[in-house]
Amino acid sequence: MLEAEAYWAREWLFDAALPLWWQVGADPAGGYYEKIALNGVPVTAPRRLRVQTRQTYAFIEGGRLGWHGPWREAAAHGLFYFMSHFRRPDGLYRCLVAADGSPLADTADLYDQAFVLFALAHAHFAGIGNTDLLVAARGLLAELKAQRAHPEFGFEEAMPRILPLRSNPQMHLLEAQLAWVAKGVREPFEEIGRTILELGANRLIDPQTGAIGEYYDGDWHFAEGEPGAVREPGHQFEWAYLFRHASDLLGVDHRAAALRLYSFGTRFGIAQDRRAVIFAVNASGTPTDPRARLWAQTERLRTALVFAAATSDAEARDAFVADAHEAFEVLKAYLDVPVAGLWRDQWLADGSFLEEPAPASSFYHILSAFVVLLKAGSIT
Repeated sequence: MLEAEAYWAREWLFDAALPLWWQVGADPAGGYYEKIALNGVPVTAPRRLRVQTRQTYAFIEGGRLGWHGPWREAAAHGLFYFMSHFRRPDGLYRCLVAADGSPLADTADLYDQAFVLFALAHAHFAGIGNTDLLVAARGLLAELKAQRAHPEFGFEEAMPRILPLRSNPQMHLLEAQLAWVAKGVREPFEEIGRTILELGANRLIDPQTGAIGEYYDGDWHFAEGEPGAVREPGHQFEWAYLFRHASDLLGVDHRAAALRLYSFGTRFGIAQDRRAVIFAVNASGTPTDPRARLWAQTERLRTALVFAAATSDAEARDAFVADAHEAFEVLKAYLDVPVAGLWRDQWLADGSFLEEPAPASSFYHILSAFVVLLKAGSIT
């Protein structure tokens, strides 16, 4: 299924995006630029840890898919930079540095730590770098448990505690644990992955709708007021994918929960005019932020493809494939820019795209979807 879409994605990745983000998106002095303007010129700005880790992953994934460019060099470029300039004396990683690597903000954001673990997993199994990345990952997890362990499930945002707690960092921590477990390294990643999976399935889900919220109190109940009602459709697809992936890796069956998450996202989260996944709805599914971010389209595409491949019911499979077709066509609209290999990030409710530089952080999402698309199209 989706053979034509897979060929298009492969050509876009290999001929345009991966070469551009290496040749233009990597700073020869170290690390990756945050953005490239739509005219193809890199934007000079402070460097976020999440961009350095995500871009490291993106080049490794490109190499796995068969790109013959210098993916090892590109990945090592990012790995060395974030390991050298973002690591704090306590073993956690700061969130922001200047272009020359000097610290600008020493906060160790939980979301960012998840992407360090994720990038270390992919670099380790690709044989990138000279340091023992498994030791580094285990050390980071040990420090997180010592400094940030929640009394029941998951991890705190900070110590002393900052509320509300967010579901999104927990989700990416689960993703990082599964990246290690998928390659057969289970200690301590499997235990932590199971704990976060239990948190997601038993505490974060709204039993009335099957959706996961964004903000919670200190006991993992929905936060009071408007924050507790926020539901991001893109995150429903992302959690659904991880629940399905974890079911295969950990032998814990949350497929029913995954389908409810997916159903909420498709029922309430897709704009009728643009057919794009919007940014936010409330707890009952009423749209509250009609912007459609690029990353949410990739999560819908990836999850639809995975669900289509996993079902034996022909009618259900056809429905998932149709969703994947639609998600791919919507995604292509974001990639339709004058300089091939770049993208727009925000599709507004009036039908226009926000004119702004292409954020490097989106490449991780695109690669995560296209690796599944290329497999579905049988051209990897």
